[in-house]
Amino acid sequence: MAPAGDTPTPPRRTIPFTDPASTTRVILIASGKGGVGKSSVTVNLGVALAAAGHRTAVVDADVWGFSVPKMLGIDHLPQMVDEMIVPPEAHGVRCISMGFFAEEDQAVIWRGPMLHKALEQFLTDVAWDDPDFLLVDLPPGTGDISISLAQFLPRSEVYVVTTPQPAAQRVAQRAAFMAEKVNLTVRGVIENMSWFTGDDGKRYELFGAGGGQELADRLDVPLIGQVPLLPALREGADRGRPIAAEAPDSEAGRAFSAMATHLVDNPPPRRIYSPELKIN
Repeated sequence: MAPAGDTPTPPRRTIPFTDPASTTRVILIASGKGGVGKSSVTVNLGVALAAAGHRTAVVDADVWGFSVPKMLGIDHLPQMVDEMIVPPEAHGVRCISMGFFAEEDQAVIWRGPMLHKALEQFLTDVAWDDPDFLLVDLPPGTGDISISLAQFLPRSEVYVVTTPQPAAQRVAQRAAFMAEKVNLTVRGVIENMSWFTGDDGKRYELFGAGGGQELADRLDVPLIGQVPLLPALREGADRGRPIAAEAPDSEAGRAFSAMATHLVDNPPPRRIYSPELKIN
């Protein structure tokens, strides 16, 4: 019992996804550089998972370049219920983002400790309700946020997004090597902007070819999908109408559906936790 006049300190919340009993698969979507369509991949992959019947949520951890709420078409703010943040939902995907707490044209000028605390609150103070998949849209590169999330979510799976040109995949591999250094498992590569299909039915590889497969081979992981370059994909992101929801039978829609199926069909090796097993 606290002395008279003192306010009891509320119990510190824990990150639910670190509980060994948690069934949520945490998927970190990473890239070595900006401009490769990482957020668009995250959003559409989340929508495809939700369309397949899986409870799906997204953490927009790119606190400087937050874009997930706009891409999902979310036009309302989170609500507070019993001191917990209830994330808004669109297309079956729940989302939390710095975009809900900052003006669209506001620069977020934060350093490591503030970023660390904000990310922790995204994980502990949001009523996630045990999703099957929690996708985390990382900022590009290998900075503070990626390192903090490795500490917060040590059971995460990492998927690296690249574009086909060799220069891009060489940068993307840095994100993969960072993940390995902080003991996270890279599980696959996603190649975006792989080709453009013209009206003549021919594929035009505008950004080169082979970068995704080369990166996957170097990391000894599968290339789980190649996403074509479609005007509708970009337009859907700008209008908040993801192509995985609006046109699931399109060339890009089918690519995201196939990647969602790959994730579902390829769970990570199961870790066995038992209090009786101890190494002295």
